[in-house]
Amino acid sequence: MQRRNLLKLGVGSAAVLVLAGSTLAWLQPGLQSGAMSAVGREVFGAVGRAVLDKSLPQADGPRQTALNGLLGRIDTLVQALPPHAQNELSQLLSLLGSSAGRRLLAGLGPAWQDASVAHLQQALQGMRLSSLALRRQAYAALHDIVMGAYFVDAASWPMLGYPGPVKI
Repeated sequence: MQRRNLLKLGVGSAAVLVLAGSTLAWLQPGLQSGAMSAVGREVFGAVGRAVLDKSLPQADGPRQTALNGLLGRIDTLVQALPPHAQNELSQLLSLLGSSAGRRLLAGLGPAWQDASVAHLQQALQGMRLSSLALRRQAYAALHDIVMGAYFVDAASWPMLGYPGPVKI
């Protein structure tokens, strides 16, 4: 293949990816009206299962209740973000919610809801230790949002040995 044809192929492929990514973000936004869409809830639910694995209740019912509470607190957190941060988070969730984005950015083959905790933890660890700054930043955002939203709940404090704020 000649260099010129190779360059044309590269430019054409990049244009298609940009167009597809923009269309995907438009069709499946990660946030809608300042709250997580179904895609966003799916991604954060899976990240919560992986990051908080040993901190969550082990029984299925209480575990799902804890995850639903986490998702509610993440929605509250998202609404408090400035518009530019909401847009960036929406783009990240939209990208991770797509099959191609999940595979390329997170390195996760199965869908978020179908992946085991071990697969999710392995994918997140790959993001955390990646040589690409974008993957590390995406990991940091997902991790910090999940941890902050979970441990802000007073019900999680006894597990940490934190008695709560001092009464003044």
